[in-house]
Amino acid sequence: MSTAQSILVGYGMLVLLYGFLLGIPLAVVRSSTPQASRHLVAAHLSGLMQGPVALGCAFAIGAVSFDSTWATAAACLLVAGLVAETAGGTLNWLQGTGDQFAEKSVGFRINALTGVLAIPGLGLLAVGVIGRL
Repeated sequence: MSTAQSILVGYGMLVLLYGFLLGIPLAVVRSSTPQASRHLVAAHLSGLMQGPVALGCAFAIGAVSFDSTWATAAACLLVAGLVAETAGGTLNWLQGTGDQFAEKSVGFRINALTGVLAIPGLGLLAVGVIGRL
């Protein structure tokens, strides 16, 4: 397994676990109120979606033997962006943020890093994988 794959598989499993664990406070809140914080719901779902994305990218890298420094850099960028998304949503939930855009919360500023990091990372992975098909 390449370094890039290890990074993506490791993160994919951790974020899946995190997403599932966030289901516990979500269930607790929902058992006594009709709705939960949208930031808690978003962080929970984000973790459950990011896991398959990271694992799928790891599979794609291995399927075409994209094992290079570029693949590792791309995986690091992608994971950093995904971490920012999860961390921002979690902070918004823990801090009781209402509208993160209006409040310009800490979670909002961390979330803003997601696109800056994840899009170039995923773009590099896509170019590397598609270029080897």
